[in-house]
Amino acid sequence: MTAEISVALCTYNGAAYVEAQVQSILRQTRVPDEIVISDDGSTDGTLGVVASTVDGGAAIGVSPDVVVLAGTTPSGVTANFERAVARTTRPLIALSDQDDVWHPDRLERLAERFDDGGLTFLHTDARLVDEDGAPLDATLFETLELSDEELRLEEEGRAFEALLRRNLATGATVVFRRELLTSARPFPPEWVHDEWLAVVAAATGRVGVVREATIDYRQHGRNQIGVTEPTLRYKVSRVLEPRGDRNTKLAQQFAVLADRLGALGDAVPGAYVSAARQKADFEAKRAAMAPNRLRRVGAVFGLARRGLYGRFASRGRSDIIRDLLQPA
Repeated sequence: MTAEISVALCTYNGAAYVEAQVQSILRQTRVPDEIVISDDGSTDGTLGVVASTVDGGAAIGVSPDVVVLAGTTPSGVTANFERAVARTTRPLIALSDQDDVWHPDRLERLAERFDDGGLTFLHTDARLVDEDGAPLDATLFETLELSDEELRLEEEGRAFEALLRRNLATGATVVFRRELLTSARPFPPEWVHDEWLAVVAAATGRVGVVREATIDYRQHGRNQIGVTEPTLRYKVSRVLEPRGDRNTKLAQQFAVLADRLGALGDAVPGAYVSAARQKADFEAKRAAMAPNRLRRVGAVFGLARRGLYGRFASRGRSDIIRDLLQPA
């Protein structure tokens, strides 16, 4: 029997779009049992729009339990989502952004997948739309260039391998079991909430993926977290952009992950803890490479000979070129 569902909806100055999103939640073929709205200090009347939209649902007989958490000082996306999920009470939790639109059967389809007791976390593709909701003729997975290999790893119960390279799950598409919060909370500041939940779920349970779109993912230039079209110009600019502190941040993230997984004891295979530490060490070595390109060559090929780019780099062996060519 399909479990009850909470929706954790986070808002911040989203008055222009949140009505459409709340309506799409209330019009689900499987209406959620609870909606927790956590606002991060909006000043544009967002919560008033939410309240009137919820009242409109009640007028037609759709009345899930509603909890509103009003904020005064913005705390950021990750902290806001942690506050929202912490206040949910149902066995399944669906994350929701304020500016998307859910397809009508989204919750029904995804909740049924959790009738398989082994599934911990599920994410899906999304249709990209513009500010007015018009299709952009692209999907989220296409834009993120998720490979068939990455998706198959998730489908085969090997998501942790893929997530050591890069995050594959976008929070706006996610549903997970509330038991995950026992291992995942508190959310560390080094991580964004969706990547953290995904990688902890992969280490402690099983991550699933739905290759079809279940939401319209709105792109409007003011997204707190969005996607960028992977044009050739964009890819070249990433290779040639200054090195910055990206690898240092990744090393810090995975050191934090290794510590958390280690603290979970028998709930996590020792090989996963070891792999997280190796990923942290790999990124630390990349961060420590010489500013001079020629002096980097030995370090890059040393890591490449050990197969570490293929195992840990977000773009696999293609990141060898990135490390060789990026300016300091």
